[in-house]
Amino acid sequence: MPKAIGVQVYSWEDIRHFDAGDSDLATGDKVIVRTEMGTDIGTVKYTDHEVKDDIELTPILRKATAEDLEKQERYEARREEALGKCRELVRQHKLPMKLVNVFFSFDGSRLIFTFTAEARVDFRRLVRDLTRTFQKSIRLQQIGSRDEAKMTGAVGMCGQEVCCTKFLNEFASITTDLARVQQMTHRGSERISGVCGRLMCCLNYEAEQYREWLANMPELGSLVRTKQGKGKVIDRNLPKQTVRILLDDKDRTQVEVGLKDIK
Repeated sequence: MPKAIGVQVYSWEDIRHFDAGDSDLATGDKVIVRTEMGTDIGTVKYTDHEVKDDIELTPILRKATAEDLEKQERYEARREEALGKCRELVRQHKLPMKLVNVFFSFDGSRLIFTFTAEARVDFRRLVRDLTRTFQKSIRLQQIGSRDEAKMTGAVGMCGQEVCCTKFLNEFASITTDLARVQQMTHRGSERISGVCGRLMCCLNYEAEQYREWLANMPELGSLVRTKQGKGKVIDRNLPKQTVRILLDDKDRTQVEVGLKDIK
């Protein structure tokens, strides 16, 4: 199988694969690539990735030079000005959207404004005015709350930089089942949600281990026999592999026992 280099051009897009060739690129390097939209700058996310033989890969143009990075910095310096003009036009058109960021294509031909909104937004008149203002091709990209958190960065409740900004290359599907299997649903949605308002990505990290622990556990409410007597399972500690039993005695005694001590 041919080898490919994974490059992230824009944070809300999937990682693109390019021909590795004889390059000595490393993760984190900035590279200049050609896409269907034009010339852009991206970040290497991984190297030596195997792809199917029938996939045609485009070669990377070059590793970004000092001059390339200086050019990108000049674009960055114009970001706030561009956002300010766009926000003014959004207010004039009374559009229900929140601007997040703006990106300049490396070849300088395009501006991409990212925004969040509760529903679809008819921004055709806004694009017309932006095109007239900047004299460039304009693209408006609606993103989700998780993309916004990844783009802007934040600190999670763990005290660390949020995972999506720090190292996650793509978002996994996070469901309430992941919280349930880890016995976290009782905490309430606000305790298991990230700064983006969605369920925390880290719920996915240990879910498989919890499923393995859960496989050997008796169901809540099931009747078991212990050395202390018969009783009903009222709680389970998955990491410790113990269960709490309400004994069927006159004192309604509760005991915690290991799995090997119950039948």
